Amino acid sequence: MLHAVTRIGYGAAQLRRLDDDRATAVALVRRALELGVDHIDTALFYGSANDVLRQALRPDDKVLVVTKVGATPVPGGPVPLRLAQRPGELRTDVENNLRTLGTDRLDVVNLRRPDGGPTVRATGDQVVDLDDQLAVLTALRDEGKIGGIGLSGVTLDGLRRALPAGIVCVQNAYSLVARDDEELLQLCTAEDIAWVPFFPLGGAFPGLPKVTDEPAVHAVAEKLGVTPSQVGLAWLLHHSPTVLLIPGTASIAHLEANLAAATIRLDDATMAALDAVPSRSSQITLG
Repeated sequence: MLHAVTRIGYGAAQLRRLDDDRATAVALVRRALELGVDHIDTALFYGSANDVLRQALRPDDKVLVVTKVGATPVPGGPVPLRLAQRPGELRTDVENNLRTLGTDRLDVVNLRRPDGGPTVRATGDQVVDLDDQLAVLTALRDEGKIGGIGLSGVTLDGLRRALPAGIVCVQNAYSLVARDDEELLQLCTAEDIAWVPFFPLGGAFPGLPKVTDEPAVHAVAEKLGVTPSQVGLAWLLHHSPTVLLIPGTASIAHLEANLAAATIRLDDATMAALDAVPSRSSQITLG
C-alpha cells in the first residue's frame, strides 16, 4: 500500500454530514478523484459513507478503498459505535462491507483494536486475542475477500505480534500535538508499512489538544501564506516518508485545501520550530 497510492487521500467519515444531500456527497467524492485522490478510507460505522461510495465510484476508477472492522454503528448513541471484536463479528463485518460497497473484494481491511488512542475499551466477550482476530482476517484474505490487512488502534507490541500476517498499514491517532506512538511509527518505517494517522490535527474530542491552537503553527502559517490546518498536514508528510493522510471533509473547498498541503515545503528551521511543539497524550476513553 505504501508505494501504490498518492500521499493524501480522503477520509469518508464526514460524508454523514451530507445525509440529506446525496448529490452533493457524490459530487464531493467525484471531485476528490478529479484532484488525484486514489485512496479512500471508510467504515460501516461512518453512517452512509459506504452507500455514497458505491454510488460515486465507477468500475474504471483507479481508487483503493480501505475499510474497517471491529466496531459496529450505534445510531443516535452517546458514542456512535460499539465494539464488535469477536472473530465471527469480524467475518460478518467484512461481508456487510462487501455488500454495502457493492464489490466482491475489499482492497484493504483495517482491524480496529480497542488498545490505544481515543477508543471504547473492551470488556467481557469483547476482550479478544489479536491472534484469533488475525486468523479470521487471514482466512478471508485467502478466500479472496480481502486484499490487505491493516491495524488501527494498535500498540507497539500488537504490531510486532502481527507482522507475520503481512500488515500493510497502521491507522492510529497521531498528530503534531499527540505523538505518543513515535516508536510505533518508527517500526512502520522500518517494515515499509504505511502510517495513516487519524485525527491528524488532533482535537476531535473534548480533552484532546488541537494542532490549530498552537502559536508556532500559526506563525508558520502566516509566514507561508497558508492555513494552520495545512501546516499540520504538511508537518506529518515531512515528518516521515511512511505517512499517508486521509483528512475528511464535507466541503469541496476544504477538500481542495487539504490536498494542497502536499505542495507545502517546510525547511529545516521550520521543521525544528514545529518539532519543538510539545506532545500531549491522546489516550482517552470514549463513553
